[in-house]
Amino acid sequence: MGTSNFSERPSIEPKWLMPTVDVCLALLAFIFAYILRYDLQLIRPVLDPSRAEFAPYIPFALIYMLMLFLTYQSGGLYRNIRGRPLMDEVYIIVNGVTNSTVVLLALFFLLQPTITSRLMLIYVAGLTVILLAVARVFRRYVLAQYRNRGIGVQKVLIVGMGDVGQAVLRVMLARSELGYRVEGYLDDDPERGYADLGRVRGLGTVDNLPDVIRDQGIELVVITLRWTRYNHIMELARICQNLGIEVQVVPDIFQLNLRQLQVENMDGIPLLGMQAAEPFRGTNRILKRVLDVGLTVLLSPLWVPLFGIVAFAIYLEGDGPVFYRQKRVGEDGREFELVKFRSMIPDAEKMQAVMVMESGEDPRHPKLENDPRITKLGKFLRRTSLDELPNLVNVLLGQMSLVGPRPPTPNEVDLYEPWHMQRLQIIPGITGLWQVSGRSDVPFEEMCLLDIYYIENWSLQLDMQILMMTLPRVLFRRGAY
Repeated sequence: MGTSNFSERPSIEPKWLMPTVDVCLALLAFIFAYILRYDLQLIRPVLDPSRAEFAPYIPFALIYMLMLFLTYQSGGLYRNIRGRPLMDEVYIIVNGVTNSTVVLLALFFLLQPTITSRLMLIYVAGLTVILLAVARVFRRYVLAQYRNRGIGVQKVLIVGMGDVGQAVLRVMLARSELGYRVEGYLDDDPERGYADLGRVRGLGTVDNLPDVIRDQGIELVVITLRWTRYNHIMELARICQNLGIEVQVVPDIFQLNLRQLQVENMDGIPLLGMQAAEPFRGTNRILKRVLDVGLTVLLSPLWVPLFGIVAFAIYLEGDGPVFYRQKRVGEDGREFELVKFRSMIPDAEKMQAVMVMESGEDPRHPKLENDPRITKLGKFLRRTSLDELPNLVNVLLGQMSLVGPRPPTPNEVDLYEPWHMQRLQIIPGITGLWQVSGRSDVPFEEMCLLDIYYIENWSLQLDMQILMMTLPRVLFRRGAY
């Protein structure tokens, strides 16, 4: 299973839009290249007095545009595959530009037009790649904004909530820009089928499939049952097809993520190998540490004065220490002392257990709205996340990272189920994927799914993306209390 690529679906955009944009941008590349070659003459040290008209280039531009369209159409660029990596599209773009440019060079050689410029073709090729790549980035941004607002999303039902089902759910929750909205899941285990997983509802056993599809308005069914139940899977797929519902089946070979799958060819015989999934070992761990320390030190002129102002304000507010220290569980279950600015009244921790019990909050991730223990200044600090500013000290000490799962308390960990422990595999962070997905509004089970997705799919790019998403979440104070 490719975790980031589930289906080809009709998009909210017209099918003709991107082909039209591409050919128009290709023509624009010809115009810009003409200006660079004959007006600006950037490369030539001495201005070239000869100046060709643009008109003789128009037939070649039309051929170039047609070649690009045909290459991209056959290369699958216009297939609406959700989750396809941007670099895959860029590769197709570069391949099409290369082939089309070679054709033009051949035509120049055969036809020997009066005025031609090979330098201009180089400009055309480079500008086309840049313009079409930028268009793809912009398209992805616009589609993500629409889908994050619920426009053009697809109602999904997951059948089977074992390891593979949870892997599918993690991707759909973590990447809302893909346009999947999970309405719930079914399972062949009745106990699991009727137990909600965060905000994702358990809708019963697989026998309920036809009724759930009709009642919930399901548009896509993803079956993740084990292949030992092949006949049952085929029966469920036929039910979906008879109801006119799209169905997709996820193979559970070795319970592998494709990022862990190594495919080799031995004289025509495919060999599948399993690679160790350790994204935070070796060089990657060093890179993440360099990012943490580098950004913390680089931004110190901003956070150090703010640190002093907040500390002084807490001191003036009244009794109690400026800092609050608490034992937290970090990487591989190791405990450390987390440092925060105090935002509650003294001895507030003694009231914790009673308040959680009375509120009915999940004790594994308690978030009490309108908590009476929080001071007046503390409310401001929490809504702006300034109470967590001393966490940067933990980052410099190597106990935490800027990005990662939020560290739980030992009492919370005591209540974890075995699969929840996966979120403790790496160094905890100040911000993370679940924080930028809703902060306190995200229930515990969903938080674990997002944290595990982050661990399985870590990259420096993902860390930078989460950091950039954190600031607007803090400023708009969504889900913070």
